[in-house]
Amino acid sequence: MTSSSVQTIIQALNEAGVRYLVVGGLAVVAHGHMRFTADLDLVLDFDEENLRRAIEVFASLGFRPRAPVPLRQFADTEIRQGWIKDKGLTVLSLFSDDHPLTEVDLFAADPFGFDQVYARRVSMAIAPDIEATFVGLKDLVGMKRAAGRPQDLSDIEQLEDLSRELSDD
Repeated sequence: MTSSSVQTIIQALNEAGVRYLVVGGLAVVAHGHMRFTADLDLVLDFDEENLRRAIEVFASLGFRPRAPVPLRQFADTEIRQGWIKDKGLTVLSLFSDDHPLTEVDLFAADPFGFDQVYARRVSMAIAPDIEATFVGLKDLVGMKRAAGRPQDLSDIEQLEDLSRELSDD
């Protein structure tokens, strides 16, 4: 289901005790609709300690922001809010020369009330002995509906078709 880089990232986040949810294309794949995605979209718990652990994980794996900002600034609420307000930032994109095929997009703001959605998370194996925490199907559809881009609308249609097929069985 996933590349070895995604497995490495998820395993490192898990080992560091980071609370995260996989959203976006990989969540669509996890919920049953096979489609290509080139990045790992994550919503992090914005607790300061959780963000610090996540940043340490990404730095240790060689990830750095595409934007010319220090990665550690992502943990600073005021700076991050400034990026959102002044630059229109929705996600901070990270890349790594060590993981050239996997870009990571970190949501800059909580899109849905993390604690409530995390309580409904779905854990799925992405490799032997590696489980990832994914946003649940209803929450994923809600995120996609709110985004409303053509790919999101297509994902919703495919996921709803799959859901109907499963309920017919």
